[in-house]
Amino acid sequence: MELLLGFCNWSTLGLCAALKLPQISAVLGARSARGISLPSLLLELGGFLVFLRYQWYYEYPLLTYLEYPILIAQDLILLLCVFHFNGDVKRAAPYIALCVSAWFILTLQKWILDLAMNLCTFISAASKFAQLQYLWKARDSGAVSALTWGLASYTSATRIITTLMTTNDLTRKLKSYSTGGELSQ
Repeated sequence: MELLLGFCNWSTLGLCAALKLPQISAVLGARSARGISLPSLLLELGGFLVFLRYQWYYEYPLLTYLEYPILIAQDLILLLCVFHFNGDVKRAAPYIALCVSAWFILTLQKWILDLAMNLCTFISAASKFAQLQYLWKARDSGAVSALTWGLASYTSATRIITTLMTTNDLTRKLKSYSTGGELSQ
């Protein structure tokens, strides 16, 4: 069991370190953010932020959530790419400021963080729906990476295993599936 837990944790961390790189590479290569839904990206970023803050606040083992700072950094890079290729990087500043503010607001009261965590499944679903709706409307996948989708599916599955093996937090068990590896990009 310990070997499986170690494999799942380290493979998840390794893949998450590279999870958004195909997406970022596709965007940079195309010199376009075509196919990426800004609302989807923002919802995904919000879900990652809540999940990271929840685990940090409740002092979960670092290996069970270390990928989230990496995923947040990669989403911030994608956010900057979207604004850069749309011609207005300065428009990213309010969104980044909102993320930083949310980090502190989430723990002003314990109930705020718990409520936000309980909403993560809906946030995740909304992110996926927004991306799929955008792709359907545009009829063009643009810079969306199938490799990113596949890697995200694997990391979601391994986070279900590690969560079940490491914690007894029912909220976290349920949220691990929906936010452990987003499929919105």
